[in-house]
Amino acid sequence: MQTYLFSAEVVLGIALIALVLLQAKGNSASVLGGRNTSAAYRTRRGVEKTLFSVTIVIASVLILLALLHPFLLTV
Repeated sequence: MQTYLFSAEVVLGIALIALVLLQAKGNSASVLGGRNTSAAYRTRRGVEKTLFSVTIVIASVLILLALLHPFLLTV
């Protein structure tokens, strides 16, 4: 069981890293370009909103699994 929990944490961690990198892909050029992005407010739509939601869900599951890991190992 310990192998499955560890594997799940690794897979979720890699998925979380990939999702965060996919979200930051469009924002990195504006930081280096010197544009003032703090004044521009946008709403997330379509794929961007889905990526954002999935990122929150995966991060929550990873945190929950990491917190429960020691308790699940003693069972």
